[in-house]
Amino acid sequence: MRSSKMRALLDIFRVETSDAELNRAQFRSFSRQMPLLYAILVCNALAITFTSFDPAQAIKTFVTPATMCALAISRAFWWWRQTDPDRLSDAQIVDYLKRTCTLAVLMTMSFEIWCIWVYQSADYYARSSLTFFLGLTEVSTVFCLMALRAAAMRVAVVSTFSFAFYFSWADGGRLLPQTLVLCCVCAGMMVVTQSYNRSFSALILSQRNLRMRQHETEKLSEENRRIAFSDPLSGLPNRRELLTRLDRLETRCDLPPDSLAVIFIDLDGFKAVNDEHGHHAGDALIRSVCLRLSQHCPSSATLARVGGDEFAVVLEAPDAQATALKLARAMLEEISLPVLVDRHVLQVGGSIGIAANVDAQGRPRELLRRADTAMYHVKTRGKGQVAIYDPGFDEGRLRRLEIESQIGSGLNHDEFDVFYQPIVDARSGAIVSAEALLRWPRRPQGPLQPDEFIDIAEATGQIHPLGLYVLERACREIGPLGNLKLSVNVSPAQFRDPAFERQVCHVLEQTRFPPERLQFEITEGYLLANPERVVSAVEAFKALGMSVALDDFGTGFTSIHYLRSYGFSHIKIDKSLLAGLAPGAKATMLVTGAITLACGLDMAVIAEGVETEAQADILRAAGCHELQGYLFGRPMPLAEFIKACEQSGRPIAEQRRLRAAG
Repeated sequence: MRSSKMRALLDIFRVETSDAELNRAQFRSFSRQMPLLYAILVCNALAITFTSFDPAQAIKTFVTPATMCALAISRAFWWWRQTDPDRLSDAQIVDYLKRTCTLAVLMTMSFEIWCIWVYQSADYYARSSLTFFLGLTEVSTVFCLMALRAAAMRVAVVSTFSFAFYFSWADGGRLLPQTLVLCCVCAGMMVVTQSYNRSFSALILSQRNLRMRQHETEKLSEENRRIAFSDPLSGLPNRRELLTRLDRLETRCDLPPDSLAVIFIDLDGFKAVNDEHGHHAGDALIRSVCLRLSQHCPSSATLARVGGDEFAVVLEAPDAQATALKLARAMLEEISLPVLVDRHVLQVGGSIGIAANVDAQGRPRELLRRADTAMYHVKTRGKGQVAIYDPGFDEGRLRRLEIESQIGSGLNHDEFDVFYQPIVDARSGAIVSAEALLRWPRRPQGPLQPDEFIDIAEATGQIHPLGLYVLERACREIGPLGNLKLSVNVSPAQFRDPAFERQVCHVLEQTRFPPERLQFEITEGYLLANPERVVSAVEAFKALGMSVALDDFGTGFTSIHYLRSYGFSHIKIDKSLLAGLAPGAKATMLVTGAITLACGLDMAVIAEGVETEAQADILRAAGCHELQGYLFGRPMPLAEFIKACEQSGRPIAEQRRLRAAG
């Protein structure tokens, strides 16, 4: 306990150098006061010299004080030049602090020894002045050094001790009261110095904490800004940052024509990747695409992720439209490259729109809208292309938006209908199945062909209620027609929906339609793009007793392995293969080979698009099981279809005669 108290006492007189910031603050504080301290010392020395000067004792009363004054002035000048402590290193600051403590004690001792030396030969008046100036110098020195506790404490102790040691017995103890008062003043100064240093240290610590909090606040603010204006998945600027950049460009009046372009990119097939492989795979694909697109962007371009699978590039360059077109084509090739994720090869495409400020209305925000419009135009024209904005695109987009809004209203107001196209047995000519086809005959603005609204419904997700409408309506209407089978086209978007199988079961339960009479048709293109989903869906529907046909066979690259693996019950030969069908023609050999292949895999074959008796005869001879096309009937309302079914029971020769007469 005693040793710890002693150590604490000694610490008061020790220079604390562990806190570099506190050292620098102490140096900065007393560096402004040191010239004043030395000025006081010089003034007091001159005053003592003036009252006690004796030519006979020149060394004592002139040379010595002159030397001390010269040294004090030089030190004051040195401190006066320390106007920028920040240029000093921490080590230099510590060295100067330690040197100041030593010099302060030495100067104090020198001044007091000189005063005592002069006191011994001075008269009564000079002695009174000398003790006054000596006490004044001590007090002034301590207060000027308060910022540096060790120096102030050392000076206080040394000066008080020397004063008390001499003047308590000098002149027979006549100055003992003054000595006691000075000791009390010294003790008070030490207490004040200690308190001041604690407050000073606390202030420096508080300022440091404040700066740290301010720095942390700025860092947090910057982090929040980064989060707010960047995409967390890719690290690219997000839509907000893109719009902010476009707004900054809006304020510029010096944008020459064709100096700014916006490229809008949408990934084709990305939703299927998410549905089939999960969002983890989709995120990995997005990161890969972002990295590759970033590598293609020049320094004058800014790439941003503005949506789940949408990107935009703001390009500033001379001849911006041509530069953007070249960049967009390179990006389109880059996007189409396969990506390996968790041992799965993922591949998407891209649809890209471009808009440049080639006219006066092409302001930056407007360019983003135009590029988006051009991209959407590509989407509706088959995807996988690049389009430069044309004013005509706006009309097409407005029409698509109008149709999009009308689809939901049409379902609510019973504007849609289901037509049926006969599928006949190739041998007997009897109608054995009906393909349900959606029509929009009661649209207030006029009937609309399926190819004008089906793609829009696919893109907006409205194909789901439309598809269920067709399925439920067809099951209710075809159900009472004996053992007639029903064939329904299934959109890829429906197949991707995990709830589709449950919805089909619900429709069959509500309509009491036998599952074995129902057949779904899926396109060959969807089979190649989503093989895993096809396998699970086909197995689920076959377990219900339904059959699944591969539609548009011959338009893609389906392999024998696919046909054997997925368990299709039928294939539908696309009508494009029937063109040029004639005895001995290459088209006939191709179709015959396809039919033979399917029969070898125990699959029934339906040929669609049959328009002539010659085509029908060739297909029958090749072993085709069922035929469909205008030769046997166009898509028709239910009432007409029922009449066609009644006629189909007649012999083939009579049917041909009736068709010829019609």
